[in-house]
Amino acid sequence: MRTLARADRVASDEAADAIARAPRHRMWWCGALAALAWLAIAGFVERWPDVGDVGPTGLLAGCMAAIGFVLLAASVASPRLDLPRLFRAGPWLVVLPLLLGAWELASAKLNLLPRPFFAAPQSLLEVYTEDWPRLGESTYHSVMLLATGYVVGASLGFVSGVAIGWSRAVGYWAHPVLRLVGPLPATAWLPLSFFVFPSSWSASVFLIALATGFPVTVLTWSGVASVNAAYYDVARTHGARPAFLILKVAIPAAMPSVFVGLFMGLGGSFAVLVVAEMLGVKSGLGWYLSWAQGWAAYANMYAALIVMALMCSGLITLLFRLRDRLLAWQKGLLRW
Repeated sequence: MRTLARADRVASDEAADAIARAPRHRMWWCGALAALAWLAIAGFVERWPDVGDVGPTGLLAGCMAAIGFVLLAASVASPRLDLPRLFRAGPWLVVLPLLLGAWELASAKLNLLPRPFFAAPQSLLEVYTEDWPRLGESTYHSVMLLATGYVVGASLGFVSGVAIGWSRAVGYWAHPVLRLVGPLPATAWLPLSFFVFPSSWSASVFLIALATGFPVTVLTWSGVASVNAAYYDVARTHGARPAFLILKVAIPAAMPSVFVGLFMGLGGSFAVLVVAEMLGVKSGLGWYLSWAQGWAAYANMYAALIVMALMCSGLITLLFRLRDRLLAWQKGLLRW
């Protein structure tokens, strides 16, 4: 009976592998619909005249048409392709050109949105094609500033959280300080930090590290303190020392809470980054936003906001990938 059951399992596994390797035979009709939508909106953008000079309309129409042709090629080749992420994004690929078409109609074609407060899509495209050196340099400075402050704050917060969660003596002295200083927003320390630190860059690093360190400290502390005591007892019966208990038991068990703190710290540090660059730093996306607002260049401001949104989304995605890689051993224990 065991031999028959094992043979059945092997046969079912081979059948599943054959199905997985088999080519797709279904057409990606959602992709075809998305391609049609992109091409139709591209023709609408190109044919309908603009009200005034709003930017490179032909370039916008060409980009939309190129996206449409790519989606059309992907839909035609879909029976032989396996692109699950692209296929999953099909409904959004249909809705997105419709939203762009509505935006184009209200701004560039009918001038229903007052200028220059509301820019047309081609105005943002003009910023990316003509002002990309300044925008790219600002993005680079923001990434470097955010990375420095975030790494410093996350490292100090992790060490502090482990120390507080493990040692009652450290917790006795650190707990009142956290309760007093932690709830204050990091931007409240802005005037003092720019006075104490020798440069605006170092002051901004301190503020970002402060915004990151508090949630990482609290959640690391909570994760270490909530580790099941049975884990320590089992390790001690095998002769484990305190260093082993901390590095091999407490920290791995607390890592899910640590990553929650890292996600919270990333959001707080990003908000502090923008404020610090607006007020003190002479480069970065926050500075670019302030400069664009001062010159009433609202298209530049919207373009910088889109870059900031993509930057934040990309960093969150990287943090998710890191979490999945480091906590892969816990997939059988946690619900993901």
